[in-house]
Amino acid sequence: MYKTPCSRLSGFVGVNVKQKLFQSVPRCSQTARSLIQLHRRDPSNWLTYQHLNFLKRQYVAKNSSELHQRAVPKQAPVLTLVDERDDSVERQVERIPTINPVDAVPQPEDLTSETQTGISASKPAVEDVAAQDRSHVAAVSDEAPHVHVESEEARQARLDRQWKLLKVDVSDLPDVYARLAKIKLTALVVTTAAAGFAMAPVPFDPVMFFVSSLGTGLASCAANSINQYFEVPFDSNMNRTKNRPLVRGQITPLHAVSFAVACGLPGVALLSLVVNPLTGFLGALNIFLYTCCYTPLKRLSITNTWVGAVVGAIPPVMGWTAATGCLEPGALLLGGFLYSWQFPHFNALSWNLKEDYSRGGYRMMSVTHPALCRRVALRHSLGLIALSTLAPALDLTTWTFPIISLPINLYISYLAFRFYRKGDRNNARKLFFCSLWHLPMLLLLMLTCKKSRSGGAEAAPPPAAPLAN
Repeated sequence: MYKTPCSRLSGFVGVNVKQKLFQSVPRCSQTARSLIQLHRRDPSNWLTYQHLNFLKRQYVAKNSSELHQRAVPKQAPVLTLVDERDDSVERQVERIPTINPVDAVPQPEDLTSETQTGISASKPAVEDVAAQDRSHVAAVSDEAPHVHVESEEARQARLDRQWKLLKVDVSDLPDVYARLAKIKLTALVVTTAAAGFAMAPVPFDPVMFFVSSLGTGLASCAANSINQYFEVPFDSNMNRTKNRPLVRGQITPLHAVSFAVACGLPGVALLSLVVNPLTGFLGALNIFLYTCCYTPLKRLSITNTWVGAVVGAIPPVMGWTAATGCLEPGALLLGGFLYSWQFPHFNALSWNLKEDYSRGGYRMMSVTHPALCRRVALRHSLGLIALSTLAPALDLTTWTFPIISLPINLYISYLAFRFYRKGDRNNARKLFFCSLWHLPMLLLLMLTCKKSRSGGAEAAPPPAAPLAN
């Protein structure tokens, strides 16, 4: 019964909606056309790739979610009256090498004086003078410009003032390799590995000691060379590292990588095949941690300091495993000494180099977290006292060691406390220089207090004789 009225109603509504749509189509098209014209007039409202978040994070500096980089609009060149009037004349005059005094073009001052004195002159006379000037300038511009011939001495002096590739003699390569391998740091690594070998509770084997020290040194040279290869663009911004061989261009990057491979492969092979596989694994692990973890983390997070401390703690463990072939609590304790010692040493060093690290883009505690830098240095300086007390408990040294090592541990802790309280360059420098002699002194005291193994196999009682029946 409701079929016909409902159909009429729906038809009526549909017709009205259709009319409304047809009426709104021109207005919508006009609105869209006006928006397009507005965006064409104002390109700053265009949607570009910089509106994407990931590109914003990469190319625009942000702080507290606010952009601090603003695009400066390009200023349109403003033409002065002189430029509009005499631009063509000036371009032609610049090409004139010499001017004959007889046929010299009248200067602007002369023309000005003539026009001032001859104000009542007729207009055709002025046009004739201008036409003569233009013809004379065109004739002079057709002449060949003067070419300056540079002498050989001047050319050589100019080339000497420019940047040029440094040519390294073969006799200079040992010095270049020593700086590429960071020979002082490598010597410290080998010394700590030798201390770990000497502290092992086994008879001393000089051949194995030499091979393990050589393999550890080669592995350290490889790690340091790869580290410098990765950090060339950042080392060039730092005063402390701008004279490194790769930064100065003394050797090519391929040369540096070849040197690293020539040191790393034999070093790991010696440790794995001649010493034992565990020591070779620790050597390869140390190269990986230093080059692939510590080096990139220096530009990402302050955790690079803790990773670097682990890298520095592995060499004495390698020395212990080279002598014994296994990991023991004594090896971990030696690694703990090196781990804790590195924080007062490096934090004090980086404190006086914070400007350098900031220019290089390195995220060090001294740059981003100065209070934490001082706190961690003090904490690990006090930790050296606790580790010294733990050494006789693990049967590594006698109880004399914590007593005789207490003065030097207290002194470095005192300097770390002053560095923590004041946080100035003077106290940081004192703490750094103290750490340089503190570590070898601590290792020497540990060697002198090493617990003797008199109850070993050599002093074992002879077996009892069999009873006669």
